[in-house]
Amino acid sequence: MSIPVLTVARSVFLPTDPAVGQLLGMTLPRYLANTAGLVLGVGVGVAIVGVGAAWLVTMCRFRGSRTLEWALLLPMAMPAYLLAYTYADLLQFAGPVQTVLRGWFGWTRGAYWFPDIRSLGGAIVVMSAVLYPYVYLLTRAAFLEQSASTHEASRVLGYGAARSFARVAVPIARPAIVGGVALALMEALADFGTVKHFEVDTFTTAIYLSWFGLGSPVGAAQLAAGLLTFVFAILLGERVTRGNRRFYGAGGAAGAPRPISPYRLGGARAIGALLFCVTPILVGFAIPAGVLLRFAILQGDAGLGAQFGRLVANSLLLAMGAGVVAVVVATVVAYGVRLAPTALMRGAAWISTLGYAVPGSIVAVGILLPFGWLDNTVDAWARRSFGVSTGLLLSGTVFALLFAYLVRFLAISFNAVEAGLGRITPSMDVAARTLGERPFGVLRRVHLPLLRGSMLTATLLVFVDALKELPATILIRPFNLDTLAIRVYQLASDERLAQASTAALAIVAVGVVPVVVLSVAIARSRPAVPEATDI
Repeated sequence: MSIPVLTVARSVFLPTDPAVGQLLGMTLPRYLANTAGLVLGVGVGVAIVGVGAAWLVTMCRFRGSRTLEWALLLPMAMPAYLLAYTYADLLQFAGPVQTVLRGWFGWTRGAYWFPDIRSLGGAIVVMSAVLYPYVYLLTRAAFLEQSASTHEASRVLGYGAARSFARVAVPIARPAIVGGVALALMEALADFGTVKHFEVDTFTTAIYLSWFGLGSPVGAAQLAAGLLTFVFAILLGERVTRGNRRFYGAGGAAGAPRPISPYRLGGARAIGALLFCVTPILVGFAIPAGVLLRFAILQGDAGLGAQFGRLVANSLLLAMGAGVVAVVVATVVAYGVRLAPTALMRGAAWISTLGYAVPGSIVAVGILLPFGWLDNTVDAWARRSFGVSTGLLLSGTVFALLFAYLVRFLAISFNAVEAGLGRITPSMDVAARTLGERPFGVLRRVHLPLLRGSMLTATLLVFVDALKELPATILIRPFNLDTLAIRVYQLASDERLAQASTAALAIVAVGVVPVVVLSVAIARSRPAVPEATDI
């Protein structure tokens, strides 16, 4: 799992390609400014929306709050690049929004100001709209685990609902909030389709330009190493600011937290809470899904035809393969740590899950370089020894693509499986071993039946992420193996959004099913809460 990161890190010590050096000399300040602005904007956006929405639907009661609990996860099924294509078409000068405004007010070109969606600000808004569920999901779980006694103490000391939220709930939930923001920022840094369509130059677009435009794999790896510094700076910055502080929620009897009595909102407060929660759903899911549906009905991809079944099959098989492989490997790693919880084992598990902190473009570069070297070495040996060419054994194959998905998404499945194992008491392992079971037998007959829920959750999460993955798929995919994401990117890049809508809707339709299943499971897991109180 560490091969891609080590490969990229090694490139820093190689001579810089002159063409890449010239490119960086002219554009590096812009790459740095845009990447830093994207990180800052998306981080603030997802934190405000995710934490605010999690607090409102968890700690407050208003009309529609129960439905919003699961509906707020729907944008997770919508790839960011689909929003970029949709809103660019809606809000451009010739789009329906500006056309209607000009018709209403009699405006002409240059006579009015309208925000440019194809800009850094537009990219921040679009990414925030689809990435806030990472923060919402983890923060809501943290709020659910907090004890009523802590909040009651703050109320006794004179804190109102707002001050209790800011001074008690948010500080206790800080690890979850930071974890969700970090996940969102990793996805934002890895994004290629959105920034490419909005013409925002970041390190990710520079990697593709170096690889495809300049033909310099070493230059691409060196740029990827620069992007990697952003990732580690984010993680290191949070650790430094946290220091030695620890964050615990006060538990009730027997360590089980007593559920918090929610606040009942009415009048203007209820309307404000409803608007705050509905807006990201509209922006991140409902509006783009409606636009894509209209395009698909009126001007769908007539040329898709027989390709559609092949694209769907390729996408589903790759996503399901990634989900199954990731869960199997995660189960082996997590169970290994449970059998031998030493510092070495825990360190190995941590290293194996670092890939999620690495953008897909970096993973792709870090895989293609060593795999390509190995293929060339084996081919040269076969030519010398037997006079035959072995061709591409690893690079440019389905194996390489699935390996990239595994490196990228193992952390998701590992966290889910490890959490499930943590809820199984060690006494069950001891009892099974006493009855003569070997470690593998304990896993097969005891743990796997109890881990079905956690393993299903992990598979669904990896499935959704792999279905939307674009950067690694573009770089590593074998020839003639296209997916729905590739088809959407190809058509939308040619400004043919109407034709791209058919494949885009297929991605959303397939991805929304696991999201709804996950949402319902989370809703059912919530403990019974007392009656709401007025504020």
